[in-house]
Amino acid sequence: MILKTKRLLLRPWKESDAERLYHHASNPAVGPMAGWPVHTSVENSREIILNVLSAGETYAVCLKDDGQPMGSIGLTSPRQIHGAILSTEMEVGFWIGEPHWGKGYMPEAIREVQRHAFENLGCTALWCGYYDGNIKSKRVQQKCGFIYHHTEKDVNCPLLGEVRTEHFTYLSQERWKLL
Repeated sequence: MILKTKRLLLRPWKESDAERLYHHASNPAVGPMAGWPVHTSVENSREIILNVLSAGETYAVCLKDDGQPMGSIGLTSPRQIHGAILSTEMEVGFWIGEPHWGKGYMPEAIREVQRHAFENLGCTALWCGYYDGNIKSKRVQQKCGFIYHHTEKDVNCPLLGEVRTEHFTYLSQERWKLL
């Protein structure tokens, strides 16, 4: 599936995106804040595309002008226990390459994924999270209507072999309709 906004194209990742993914994901300012290690080579990025980013409801975030990936966004089943999780609730995960920070691209992409989740997938609520210190992610979530729900300490961050504090936000379908 391909999703479109005014400026963006959200499309499935392709193996041929490996070089562009590596360009952004090799930057230490990007992955570790989101809980994953920097990519070490184009081949490493290709493996991530094939084994992680090829999952359903995972999209390359591209400018319509050039179609080249500058980030990623996806919907998954919530990976944490946030209390009583319904089967109609999903979690939004996202990142964007540093050259594109502060331009409003990620809020634009998130709003389209919210629309898709609520209108097309029948979601009743969306979860999102950010690790302690990731103020940019916190701010994007606030801009997109997510509200603080709770904090979990000593959360395992397996890809980095760390334990962190994670803050969780929540957006119900009813609240989304009012935004």
